[in-house]
Amino acid sequence: MAYNGRRMSGGRTAYRRNGDGVLIQTMTRVLLFPVLLIYLELVLHISKGNSLAYVPVYVVFSVAAGLFLSALALPWRRAGNSLTAKVLAVLLSVLFGAEYIAKTILQSYYGPSALETAANNKLTDYASVIVSTVIKSIPILLLFLLPAILLCLFGSRLLGFERLDIRFAGLVLGACVVFHVLGLGVLRLPWKGDITPAMLYRLDTNIDDQVEQLGLLTMLRLDAKHMVFPVKNTMGNDFSGIGTLTPPGASSAGSSGSGEPDSSQTADPQPVVDTSPNVMEVDLAALAENGKNDDIKWLAEYFNSVAPTKKNEYTGMFEGYNVIELVLEGFSGYAIDPELTPTLYKLTHEGFIFNNYYTALHFTSTSNGECQTLLGLYPKNGSPITMKRTGEVTFKENGQTVGFNAYLTLPQQLKRAGYNVVGYHPNGDMYGRAMSHSNLGYDWHQFQVGDLKSSSRGKLSEFEGLDVSDAGKLLWPQKDTVMISASVDDYINSDTPFHVYYLTISGHMPYSDNRAVAPYRDVIRALPYSETTQNYVATCMEVDRALELLLQKLEAAGKLDKTLIVATGDHIPYFNVDTLEELSGKKFGSSKDMESLNESNIDFDVYKNSLILWSASMEGPVVVDKPCCQVDILPTVSNLLGLEYDSRMLAGSDILSDSEGLVVFTSASWMTDRGFYNRFTKEFTPNPGVTMTAEEQESYVSTMKKLVSYKLNSTAMIVENNFYGAVFGNS
Repeated sequence: MAYNGRRMSGGRTAYRRNGDGVLIQTMTRVLLFPVLLIYLELVLHISKGNSLAYVPVYVVFSVAAGLFLSALALPWRRAGNSLTAKVLAVLLSVLFGAEYIAKTILQSYYGPSALETAANNKLTDYASVIVSTVIKSIPILLLFLLPAILLCLFGSRLLGFERLDIRFAGLVLGACVVFHVLGLGVLRLPWKGDITPAMLYRLDTNIDDQVEQLGLLTMLRLDAKHMVFPVKNTMGNDFSGIGTLTPPGASSAGSSGSGEPDSSQTADPQPVVDTSPNVMEVDLAALAENGKNDDIKWLAEYFNSVAPTKKNEYTGMFEGYNVIELVLEGFSGYAIDPELTPTLYKLTHEGFIFNNYYTALHFTSTSNGECQTLLGLYPKNGSPITMKRTGEVTFKENGQTVGFNAYLTLPQQLKRAGYNVVGYHPNGDMYGRAMSHSNLGYDWHQFQVGDLKSSSRGKLSEFEGLDVSDAGKLLWPQKDTVMISASVDDYINSDTPFHVYYLTISGHMPYSDNRAVAPYRDVIRALPYSETTQNYVATCMEVDRALELLLQKLEAAGKLDKTLIVATGDHIPYFNVDTLEELSGKKFGSSKDMESLNESNIDFDVYKNSLILWSASMEGPVVVDKPCCQVDILPTVSNLLGLEYDSRMLAGSDILSDSEGLVVFTSASWMTDRGFYNRFTKEFTPNPGVTMTAEEQESYVSTMKKLVSYKLNSTAMIVENNFYGAVFGNS
């Protein structure tokens, strides 16, 4: 009996040990993916310099998502569980690493809704940047991959992966639901700030904020959800105050704030200036009552509440002129030099001089830099990409299929006025420009467009005379001088006025010693800058020579005095902050913060730029001190041309009017004539000389924050509901 007792005692001990081992093994398998996701989220957030204040949010959601994934690797046989766990771990690690690289290069995370755009874009153009970024990021990428590597090498031995009862997997799924509900509760904690986790959870915008506050995996899940269940308008209907924001006696242009030209000009007697509002005969109030859906009603009510800008002494100044508009890839005015870039210097110092013009980086950079310039609207901060969407979205109207009505854009306005409208881009079809720019009304030319289903929306052709390799491929980067040379004869001798749009390419990153740099190599190597900055200056010199060639061609054709030149950068040169600091002699913050568009740690003057509005017919420069940005170009040029447009229905405003200036940054920080609001600190800093009581400041900031939100979030509603078609018809 004693012997048997000892045996029984040992058996119970062995059983307990075995039971403890099974329990530990089971818990390890259950917690594998929650721990992995928390690890990956922390590596991403720390490497990108994100705030860790929101750790509780994405930890709880990571546990929920991890339990779901763990449940997938529990109910199968040993080999099936092992393979499932390893595959999922590798996919997650690669996903986080890929998003890290995308954010570093393109300054945006990519959700499922953006995958088609990413697939259609020519990533070979970024090949050198991708390779160099991956090489520099190897330590971080190894951190992302380390758990998956360890699991693949040692997982089968350490974790066992024996089959468990499928009912246990069901319990794990139940725990997943519990933690998800807990996460929804954490969202509703009293988080501080203008943009909170609870707000972000309901939006399909602000992807960077979603990743920072909710976690990458939650952002991807929400993006996929919103592809099936689109987000409805959650902005409310409070339009009080936004129609009375223009301060009494607000100045617009002129170094003294009077709008007078910089050079002394006298006109005696002074002509009577028409100061009537720039509006059209449309009944927005009726549309707010009878629109076909709630979004159209909301937009009509919102725009009907906006104060229109007024006509002014510059209205019709260039009426009937030819218009050439350029969006310059990666351009910054800090690179302008009277000797290195004499044409750029001339155009920025002898026309309108905008001392406080900004080109902030917004979602998808170049495409939505175009969105601001061409549509006069801020781009949606998320997918679908606004500019691309305008070319692909269709609507059923009276039994017919119609595209987005871009009624207020410059090509549409000038086409209605009888202009010849044509556009050029010396590259392939990135961001769907073949469709979007044809839909705007341009006779669109780009390289090797191929067959398009939307060809009926506009004539599409290849450039003749562009630099092409022996294999028939477009040489990269294409020179802007070649683009001008290959296109100018298309319109220069036109008997009708013309509007031409150019999207340049020579200033595209990376700023290596490439073929666009080569013609200027001897000059730039003598400059006291790093090689990257020298190369960047060379790309600006290429832009300068392209503009010089354009002016020479216009003058030879006798068209220079009757042509308005409009040019802006699409964005600053991405995260090359070091380059801008070298050129400006200022400190703006780290390139790492710019890579992440972390505007909480940068000087916003990094976005300061030069806007060209110039004609040879101008008698002298006009200095403008008002804060302004790309969305203001369309209404300003429309007014200068004397075109009929409705200033209420654009996000920008005529810079030369008496309206208050406004610049909105991607973080929803903003600046006006009266001061700067920092979204991160929630502080408003009045400009020198501006006095406001505490009550006045609180009311002003509250109203401005509301208006900024409406401007940023109304664009998607305009496009997805064909709002201008509802207002003006779809002829």
